[in-house]
Amino acid sequence: MPRIQGVDIPNEKAAYVSLTYLFGIGRTTAIEMCHTLGIDPQVKAKDLTEDDVARINNHLDNELVLEGQLRRSVQQDIARLRDIRCYRGIRHRRGLPVRGQRTRTNARTRKGVKKTVAGKKGVKDLRH
Repeated sequence: MPRIQGVDIPNEKAAYVSLTYLFGIGRTTAIEMCHTLGIDPQVKAKDLTEDDVARINNHLDNELVLEGQLRRSVQQDIARLRDIRCYRGIRHRRGLPVRGQRTRTNARTRKGVKKTVAGKKGVKDLRH
């Protein structure tokens, strides 16, 4: 397994797919990077030469923010939103959807498992 930026990328996948295993690189970025460096995106990761891996590492160091540094940056941005108590920060703090989605239904990913709240019993019709 080639090791790029401290991450083992899978051997049997195409180079551009393997590069997406790095946090902060999607398919488009991976394909553009392969073309920039003159690497065939379809070549298997195990067939990359040491020189190719070194060029990829060098390019990533100079051009992009990845992995731990990117994760820290995202966490700091969210912490700033919480600190200034803006609407998005409040939504993050409460664990609710941040980008305007509805919460009456379909917010289970953010809200977690459904918590049943005891409600009013139905009023029975007393007329006979």
